[in-house]
Amino acid sequence: MEKLILDGKRVSQTVREQLTTQVQGLKTRGITPCLATILVGNDPSSETYVRMKGNACKKVGIESRRIHLPKETTTEELLDTIKGLNEDGAVHGILLQHPVPSHIDERKAFETIAIEKDVDGVTSAGYGQTALGFGKYPSCTPAAIMKILDFYELPIEGKHAVVVGRSPILGKPVSALLLNRNATVTTCHSRTENLADIVKLADIVVAAVGKPEFIKGDWIKKGAVVLDAGYNKGNIGDIDYEACYENASAITPVPGGVGPVTISMLLKHTVEAAALTKA
Repeated sequence: MEKLILDGKRVSQTVREQLTTQVQGLKTRGITPCLATILVGNDPSSETYVRMKGNACKKVGIESRRIHLPKETTTEELLDTIKGLNEDGAVHGILLQHPVPSHIDERKAFETIAIEKDVDGVTSAGYGQTALGFGKYPSCTPAAIMKILDFYELPIEGKHAVVVGRSPILGKPVSALLLNRNATVTTCHSRTENLADIVKLADIVVAAVGKPEFIKGDWIKKGAVVLDAGYNKGNIGDIDYEACYENASAITPVPGGVGPVTISMLLKHTVEAAALTKA
């Protein structure tokens, strides 16, 4: 059986080329798309992610505004920062880097982001709109998964999709997006019984559980499409790649699969938000 490696770098490059053209068009109207990223504290991984997102912005012509707050920042101080960005007409998207220090009410901070600037899909209103089928900016990793499926013209309608994971920014929203595209969706989680037997029924498997090599090769039925949204230490995804590769008809690698497209979706949402503003 011929294998299709779902190359996220290729998908991402195509998206970014389109965005570069769109950004140039917006600038002729006097609009420069701007993404504000808020980092609280000094978590090394978070600092790396914010830097990567900033670099990606620059490559397509988006302004990257970085706000770095000390780890002692209170919830109210963070909320005030977000409110200021909500009111700033030059800012089109707001990203609060997760996680924030434990003493901060992260959910309250997310909910303070204006929905028209929630380009990372973290507010409950944004999630609700996504589930109902009219959300503008779904969470970026779920959006990336859908983009990869569409880029490679892999059928979704009528297929049985099994999502392993139910986080509010990945498992739940990708389940909703697949359901809205007429897939039959089973969402599994840590308390699902007979998990392997359920995954074996899937035409599309989305691994979003946050455990290295959790999905085993003999769980994958012949010809299934496998999308690995996990990223663990050592560049290891949530699936046992070599074993799952044997049965899959199409599969995303880690790294170079879902990850690059996730960042491109963040840029895409920011540009779309900017396009809705008036110069």
